[in-house]
Amino acid sequence: MDEALLTIFVEFYNKSDRAQNGWKPHVYTAAVKNVRDKCGVDITKDNIISRSKTFDKHYSIIIKMLVTSGFGWDWTRNRISVDSDAVWDDYINVKKNQDAACYRYKVVKFWDSISLVYCKDHATGEFARTPSENAKEMDAEDLSNKDPSSNTSISSDVGDDRRKRHRMNDHDIAFLRDKLYSFVATLKDDSSQDPKIVPPEEVFATLKAIPDLDGDDDAFLDAFDFLISDGPKFNALLALPMGLRKKWLLKHINK
Repeated sequence: MDEALLTIFVEFYNKSDRAQNGWKPHVYTAAVKNVRDKCGVDITKDNIISRSKTFDKHYSIIIKMLVTSGFGWDWTRNRISVDSDAVWDDYINVKKNQDAACYRYKVVKFWDSISLVYCKDHATGEFARTPSENAKEMDAEDLSNKDPSSNTSISSDVGDDRRKRHRMNDHDIAFLRDKLYSFVATLKDDSSQDPKIVPPEEVFATLKAIPDLDGDDDAFLDAFDFLISDGPKFNALLALPMGLRKKWLLKHINK
């Protein structure tokens, strides 16, 4: 049933046939019909929404791991691959990552479709925090990292200077990334803007879904640079079956 659902989602995703908070009505109708025809099962719009939330949860948890060093995707077993138990333990011991605990050996089929369809839904996800929220968190981190034995008579000027030199943490990077994505998405929706602009996160997720490309950093980055500023080429890539995408990309970036 998942394959029948996701086939419809990918088809209408490629047509940009989505509403602000979900799919347009005719997409649900097409999904119900496809599941009935392919699986002999009658489902409702509520069933589709419920399953879609599950796909969205898979995406939000898995993509956080895939952008972390030491993680990859096993296309043969349809699950996360991890370089070592130590990498997994370090990741899962962070409180914000504990919802991924059950994904160590969890099979998630059709990741290529899920990562394509659901990547655009996360521009306002858990990392899209407000600047004030990030500032408060950085201040708290700065205080917690101070050595209690240090000289407390440091001047206020030095203290102010230290507060200005915060390191960017994961939240800050994700916040800036999502703001950039939202800005580019706004430009994309404006017909007066350059139609060649492609949201960077959408390109990233699409490339991560291509088997064997993820392991070749140079080819991955070349493909990212090639697609991010060429909307027609990106749309051409999406129109190809998954088995031809890597060959097509390498043909173009090696010209």
